[in-house]
Amino acid sequence: MTPFDSLVIGAGQVGLSASHHLCRLGIEHVVLDANTHAGGAWQHRWDSLTMADVHGVADLPDAPAPGASSTRANEVIACWFDDYEQSHDLPVLRPVRVERVTDEEGLLVVHAEAGTWTTRTLVNATGTWTHPFVPTYPGQRDFAGEQWHTVAYPGREHFRGRRVLVVGGGASAVQFIGELATIAHVQWVTRRPPAWSAEFSGRRAIEMVEQRVREGRPPASVVSVTGLSLRPQEMAAARTGVYERRREMFERIESDGVRWADGSTEAFDAILWATGFRPAVRHLAPLGLRSPEGGIALLPGSRDVQTSVTAAADPRVQLVGYGPSASTIGGNRAGRAAALAVRAHLAAADSALP
Repeated sequence: MTPFDSLVIGAGQVGLSASHHLCRLGIEHVVLDANTHAGGAWQHRWDSLTMADVHGVADLPDAPAPGASSTRANEVIACWFDDYEQSHDLPVLRPVRVERVTDEEGLLVVHAEAGTWTTRTLVNATGTWTHPFVPTYPGQRDFAGEQWHTVAYPGREHFRGRRVLVVGGGASAVQFIGELATIAHVQWVTRRPPAWSAEFSGRRAIEMVEQRVREGRPPASVVSVTGLSLRPQEMAAARTGVYERRREMFERIESDGVRWADGSTEAFDAILWATGFRPAVRHLAPLGLRSPEGGIALLPGSRDVQTSVTAAADPRVQLVGYGPSASTIGGNRAGRAAALAVRAHLAAADSALP
């Protein structure tokens, strides 16, 4: 089969942006998406997350983002993405869950249960949603209650009247605590003290994340470099003292709760792991992109830190929504940068032919 000039894995916001720019540049490509419907990770977020709760959704190229409202974000953004795919005639195939990408005689071969695709270049836009992180603790499997991760949060009412331990120091933990404080007994615990911040410096945060990926280290979470803040709807919960975290981490999980470092035990009906996600890049392992430091090093961007998308170990591969471009605004910039990098690579490869 004639290989595609490029192939995009993932049809979330950054994947759609990349596809739009590839189309604009006249680069033949296909987009493979694991979901059965349009909407990226947004379609899987919990129902209580409304458009008024999200931290802003950036415009897609030639398409303004939906504004703040009380409507469920998982419905609004999914419909917006679907309309975008249709109106721009983007070449999205679904559901196609990519299993691995290999290098065969200088071409990239994308393997999935649904078939294989061969391409000259690759834009990886798989984000983090499909790779939730849950730490392990002694006794974890013996816990008789429920354990939930952010990725499967069942909603506020599920926890009414129950004793809930929220684990994790990110923005999701803050939101869950704010939702549950008035209807459940909530205890918060984090491995490190939460860093509260009244000001948000997006540029500074991006620069710190970009430095890590340039050195080949795994990307850090946004909260680790920006700190936490309370939204107006969480201020009432804050006045109850619910955000006063337990200062020491538990040592083990018991069948009916946890055992703290001082030997005391506390009963809980549910543990909510708001412990974040890791980049979903396992399918790229055969390409050997990881550095000795454990991350995928990216080459410096041509314009700003959010255009740092090219894998240092293989310039055929562009990673968008990874590291400094892991935000809605950064994702759009990265989509354009990836398309331009693909065009430059194809041109250089063609000019080198005899």
